[in-house]
Amino acid sequence: MLDPHRLGVFQSVMVTGSVQEAADNLRMTPSAVSQHIAALQRQTGLDLFDRVGRGIVPTAAAEALIAQAETVLQQWHRLDDYVADLRDGRTGRLVLGYFPSAGSTLLPSIVRQITAEFPDLVVELVLTEVGARSTIPDIDVAMDHTENTRRPGYRKVPLTEDPYILAVHHEHPLARRRAVTLTDLKGEGWVSNDSFANPGHRIVLAACAAKGFTPRFTVQAQDHHSALGFVAAGVGITVLPRLAARIIPDGVVRVRITDPPVRQLVAMVREGGVRNAVADRVLDLLVRLSRHPSRRQRVQPS
Repeated sequence: MLDPHRLGVFQSVMVTGSVQEAADNLRMTPSAVSQHIAALQRQTGLDLFDRVGRGIVPTAAAEALIAQAETVLQQWHRLDDYVADLRDGRTGRLVLGYFPSAGSTLLPSIVRQITAEFPDLVVELVLTEVGARSTIPDIDVAMDHTENTRRPGYRKVPLTEDPYILAVHHEHPLARRRAVTLTDLKGEGWVSNDSFANPGHRIVLAACAAKGFTPRFTVQAQDHHSALGFVAAGVGITVLPRLAARIIPDGVVRVRITDPPVRQLVAMVREGGVRNAVADRVLDLLVRLSRHPSRRQRVQPS
């Protein structure tokens, strides 16, 4: 059986690309790190690194091994956390994945309710947008897109639709309108509110393309909080999900879009773990809250 500590040393060398830097991070000597790597190579029968000049370069076998080892080490760290919970008298842990607007709107009342019902529960929240995943969530509140549809080990539970709205400076002519169409926004300077690689941004681009135009982005912000700040400064307009526009800064007006882009929200529920009452209860609260937004400030016990 492979030694998790040895795998952890191997992971550190892969991340830093240097035995010396891995040793510094792990507070070990370079000699000890090299011994762990040599032992791992003997145990696996794999050549993991090639020497190039005074440095090392991982082999294809090392790249393949680290892809599997990272998942194993995540699970091992979760086991360590679980043992610590048991030692401290805490009887359960639930990992909830979220994206920012869900984290500030859907989850606070749910976490308040669930920790009241299960006082020994430890709730871990992890941001699970593109490139940010470091822990495997038990339930992941997410946008429905191809990557989620094909995510192995999870089942998908539909939650709700989240239409996009227009956010505009209060002195902008569109601020006086009760509703606009996407085509009305064709000549405006836009502020992006999401990474161009994220599904939410692609939803907006696809909706505009269907109307025959591509938005002209004058500012490329990476999150909706920053984007709304630029709108408040009069820099441009932004089109963002209604869930992300519940709290807006002074000087910004929300305007309904009659033909809006729409994102579908889902709960991705991990099937590999033990089914338990806590996860079932969180899923029930998510479904109820999504269908009845007025309850977001207070979820009534069932």
